[in-house]
Amino acid sequence: MLKMKEMFLLVLVIAVTFSFAISASAKEKKETYRTVIEVQDFGPVITKVIVELGIPVPQGAVTEDTFNVHVKKVDPRVPEGGWGAYVEGDRTVTNAYVSDKDGKQIKNGKGKFVVLEMEIGPNDLLGSTVNYDQATGHNDWVDYDYTITQVEDIKVHPGKGGTISDLVIDTFGGETRVLIDEFSTGKATYGDVTLSYADFKPSKDKGKNPLIIWLHGGGEGGTDPTIAIGANKAVAFASKEVQEIYGGAYVLAPQAPTYWMQGETGTADGTSIYSHALMELIKDYVANNPDIDPNKIYIGGASNGGYMTMLMIRDNPGYFAAAFPVCEGLNNTLLTDEDILNMMNTPIWFVHAKNDTVLNPEVNTIPTYNRLIEAGAKDVYLSLFEDVHDTSGLYKNANGDPHQYDGHWSWIYVFNNEPIIAINGEKTSIMEWMSAQSN
Repeated sequence: MLKMKEMFLLVLVIAVTFSFAISASAKEKKETYRTVIEVQDFGPVITKVIVELGIPVPQGAVTEDTFNVHVKKVDPRVPEGGWGAYVEGDRTVTNAYVSDKDGKQIKNGKGKFVVLEMEIGPNDLLGSTVNYDQATGHNDWVDYDYTITQVEDIKVHPGKGGTISDLVIDTFGGETRVLIDEFSTGKATYGDVTLSYADFKPSKDKGKNPLIIWLHGGGEGGTDPTIAIGANKAVAFASKEVQEIYGGAYVLAPQAPTYWMQGETGTADGTSIYSHALMELIKDYVANNPDIDPNKIYIGGASNGGYMTMLMIRDNPGYFAAAFPVCEGLNNTLLTDEDILNMMNTPIWFVHAKNDTVLNPEVNTIPTYNRLIEAGAKDVYLSLFEDVHDTSGLYKNANGDPHQYDGHWSWIYVFNNEPIIAINGEKTSIMEWMSAQSN
């Protein structure tokens, strides 16, 4: 029989061998990471990475200090030295936990994956996944590479030995784009104009469903319609909260190859080279989805898209059940009195900020709104904000005041359903109002 001392040495050797085997086997397999992109008020950001360990570990085995997360981002469209051409740095990990492969936290038992949640904010470029190119005037997705380096050991069997150490994970395993991935994409051609589009379909039911049409701003043109819904928070129309307001709604987000404001004779001349194709796309989409309620078609958009919204309700009076032009760019002087009468056929809720220096509300929204009221419009409203600032309470300036966004970004309020007015003594939000409109 083995003596006690010999038995102890044998157990120690087995334990060390077991520990080394786990560490070695972890390094032999090429672990991967997945990214999770969520669209915030300030755009799409990577909020977390899901790291594959390859070996089950118990809950509590990782902390915010277990891994270092480093990112390199490149916008291949931008020349070296240009804005957003190259960004590199370490992300701040704010939370870490053991999960399943989809990132769901495991509260009891073990998992082979770890989620690392990271700090985000309006001024944090490291997390952002889009960049605005001055040359093209468009946003686009950037290329990114993450390197997740283990800096603290992970205990596989606390109290029994076995660790994972020295992991360096830099193999991309895919990404999840929250809400964006719930949209389909397509394109349609009318004459010499091809429009890309993204669309969301609600769960099937036995009733008719409304259709919300969103027209993007100037920075979201091109041929990738996920930019039209993801470069800002237009995906909010597909969120559970908004879908509940409408009882399940279709969402259609057409994309202009250039700008909705590209007119027949010049920029923002009161026409658009895309007007005919856009209206045909809308009609075809309604015809191809027979459970869309033709009496509940709503149209809105921001900036360039607000301009196009105004053209659509001007040129197609009575077709849309409601419109919500946001920081719209149609100069009031381009509207005739007959145009105003045509627009009165559509209930309208304007949204703008007073400090918008890109599209001055004193030139576009305010005088047009006043003319509609003076002409006798009964269902036209205006939410005119002082500025555009964070209302979540999460982001503040150095002095403690809410973070200030560019005054042009009043679409943030719409996506968060924050414009509220009193109608017949009852307060209502913009989306509640819209969902109640019908031809």
